[in-house]
Amino acid sequence: MGNSLPPIPAKRYFTISEVGVLCGVKPHVLRYWEQEFTQLRPMKRSGNRRYYQHNEVLMIRRIRELLYDQGFTIHGARNQMQEMGQVHRVQKRNMDAPELDGQAQVFNNGLQCEDEPISDDDALEAAFAAAMAVTKPATSAVSSNFKWQFVRQELNEIRELLSVSSQALQV
Repeated sequence: MGNSLPPIPAKRYFTISEVGVLCGVKPHVLRYWEQEFTQLRPMKRSGNRRYYQHNEVLMIRRIRELLYDQGFTIHGARNQMQEMGQVHRVQKRNMDAPELDGQAQVFNNGLQCEDEPISDDDALEAAFAAAMAVTKPATSAVSSNFKWQFVRQELNEIRELLSVSSQALQV
């Protein structure tokens, strides 16, 4: 993301004009993106006024980065957002997995141990994962292939866990 974007203030809700300034995007573009990115769902109050939360502002900044800085098409950016949500669901599931007698800890590529600080990128991606949890799964061949990679990765991790636990039982 560009350094020209202002910091996000500590507020619970932001109007569409505030989000436009924070993300460097005009309000009509934000309304269009709501149609294209189903995980972007601001709360609507009386008169259809939109109120965005902090995680949605982060998501809009990520969409902006994909479209404007990295040159993705709307379709490509949508796929990137869906894949990012899938990655974080898998990582969250692995972080929630119980340890085996305190001897084994599961780490994925990019996962951090609980005592390490969480970076802004991790917080941003966690917000995407939460938003993605309510969207329908992707149907493109790329996303399908992406899913199988994570299924394979999960199975390999299960195999490792079983190997560690069987070695512990043999001792």
